[in-house]
Amino acid sequence: MEKITEKLLLEKASPKATKLEQIKALNLSKMGLKLQDLPVKLLSRLQSLERWDLSGNRLQEFPKNLELRALRYLDLSDNQMEDVTTLESLSSLEELKLDDNFYVTVSDNYKLMVLLPKLRIYNGKDVSTTANHLRYVYRDNLKTRIVAVWEKNFSLPDPSTAEKMSTLEKNFVSAAAHQVKFGPSSVSDFTKWRVEILAKEFLRSLTEPKEDFDSQECADVKENCDVAASSKRKRTEAAAETSVRLMPRKKLRSDLTTSPVDSSRLKSSLRLKHQAETPIRISPLKTSRTLSTPTKAQTKAEAPRRSSKVQQTKEEKSQVGQKDDLSKCRNAHALPKTKTRPVRLEQLHVLQCHSKQNSAEDFSTQLWSCAFQPFPDSSGSGGGSRLVATCGGDSLCVIDCETGMVMKKYKVPGEEFFSLAWSTVLMSSGGEAAAQLCSVLAAGGKRGLVKLVHPRNNVAYGEFRASRKSLAVLRFNHKQGNFLFTGSYDNKIIMWDIGGVDSSYNFKVVQLLALEVSATPLHICLPPASPSTHLLTACEDGLHCYNTQLGTSSTTKRSKEAEVTFPIYKEDKNYEYHTVDGLSFLTDDIVAAKVYMHSSIYLWSWSRTKCQRPDRKSKAVCAVVLAELQWANTEVPYLALNTCLGRDYVACGDEKGRIWTYHVNDFQKHSSGKPILPTEVLEWPSPVRKGLGQIEGPSINSVAMDPELHYLVALSDKNMVIIWKREES
Repeated sequence: MEKITEKLLLEKASPKATKLEQIKALNLSKMGLKLQDLPVKLLSRLQSLERWDLSGNRLQEFPKNLELRALRYLDLSDNQMEDVTTLESLSSLEELKLDDNFYVTVSDNYKLMVLLPKLRIYNGKDVSTTANHLRYVYRDNLKTRIVAVWEKNFSLPDPSTAEKMSTLEKNFVSAAAHQVKFGPSSVSDFTKWRVEILAKEFLRSLTEPKEDFDSQECADVKENCDVAASSKRKRTEAAAETSVRLMPRKKLRSDLTTSPVDSSRLKSSLRLKHQAETPIRISPLKTSRTLSTPTKAQTKAEAPRRSSKVQQTKEEKSQVGQKDDLSKCRNAHALPKTKTRPVRLEQLHVLQCHSKQNSAEDFSTQLWSCAFQPFPDSSGSGGGSRLVATCGGDSLCVIDCETGMVMKKYKVPGEEFFSLAWSTVLMSSGGEAAAQLCSVLAAGGKRGLVKLVHPRNNVAYGEFRASRKSLAVLRFNHKQGNFLFTGSYDNKIIMWDIGGVDSSYNFKVVQLLALEVSATPLHICLPPASPSTHLLTACEDGLHCYNTQLGTSSTTKRSKEAEVTFPIYKEDKNYEYHTVDGLSFLTDDIVAAKVYMHSSIYLWSWSRTKCQRPDRKSKAVCAVVLAELQWANTEVPYLALNTCLGRDYVACGDEKGRIWTYHVNDFQKHSSGKPILPTEVLEWPSPVRKGLGQIEGPSINSVAMDPELHYLVALSDKNMVIIWKREES
């Protein structure tokens, strides 16, 4: 029977194949076969199988421990699947269909995203962002709670015996499964399943310290996974490697002073590519913009709806009295009243400049961070800039926004860049000539290394290790350009002095401060007027404030001064969504913040919030909210907002490729307490790729504007850089 089946497979599946090991595609339905007809021994020989259609096979489970390392696509639609964990062995699976399986629940969907480390397409939809959130961020939150259960009620037996350890594991796992509550109730089964696995691994890490539980679990998952992110997250999915400090770790070295460009060989290997790869251009379709100073009719027909608030029409705005608390913002803390016309933007370029091997088919590389080059006159003020730096995958690009040309490109094989930041430092010639200011670019990501680049001279002049974990965010002090903050996935923010450079690119790095963060830092903001005294960081567990003034304390380690809290609109019995995934100063005092699961962007006063006394136990202070900006109603995290400092302009992308923009130069006319509608929503340009048709709108992970607001740049999680230009009035 086995030989007959093998012969049938060879004849109908792949007539050119001489043995089962050569078959790359298989559709059992067309052959009149069922999976139950094939012995597991025979199935295990399909080692070249890439696509497998098992729809309509009445399967209740997949054959356990069946390893098909080449399998990328699997169709299990129209079956009776009950146990999805049997798919765990398919570690290379990228696309899965499970439509019309009555018994598959939301919890099962979540389990699959964790069990299948490369899964990107599920039931025809891109789930990269959600999957990375579950693999890293959700996991990190669960581990924090698991450790708390252990520290409160359990300890290792002394002496340790197999019987005692078995009893301890049973009791600890049971306690963790019952006590750890996180996420919505609709996925409680997934949460319990995940907690049991993580609790066992945590206990094993205590008894077998040689196995690095924090990093090993994610190693295989992270190797080929497009993070998001987190990591923005992703982000990764943001997403990137997230961990809880369960075992004592070595302190980060503060004497990383050796320049990595001491030898000519290394210098040559770190040269930047100057227009080495022509950016792939995508033709945009002309699309109409929505919500551009919406009329009453447009507001009803086009404005994106908000779940908890009703849209404002012009009639409603005119009838609202001035009795709301937001009328208080008519003081010095409010934005000045001006008659500046709202900014109008037109789409200019869509580029694919971070493609793997410069492939036009690469729509999987996620782009995470972008920033405009400051001028060498220290602060970046005093004029616009047309050069923007972008990062994603293994490359950094410097793009001329006007021409759409990639001026410089820097690749690091094996790296995945999550964040970058510009600054100006002194470059000395070594002679009697005065030192000159030069623009440098810092970037970091998966490897925990900060790369220092001098784009003008096409050289990456150095690197230093900032963390043993991935770097999530980098930020320079704009008034003291040699001070750099790095936030990493080991829940640390470090302040470094990178100094200047000489003509031979020698430099020295010194660690100045270490800030104790309770969760992954996503964004770092420094008050524009006093960047050397305080730091605000948006984290997975809230918005925290730190004192960073040097010389005020004898210790180099500091804990937070306060947590800034916001209204919680999302109601959940088990969890409050405190993750702040967007943060930027709009003026010297007003801050824009976006809270995950809220459909608003909050504008709040830094000075008035800071003046409050924090709660003694929680150190919490309530943000003095001046206004709310209506934003998209979405559950997708890590969609970062940005502001044009001093231009009263806020921009934030959504998961459909749109950019929500707000020109909020006058609060007085928005004193009704209702959310302020966007000034304009830039629609996804619907680019067309030859042979592929229109590309649907992806998530916009990051946006940036030059100081004069001539250009707006957005990065997507589908390897596209979109550039808009301000229309001339």
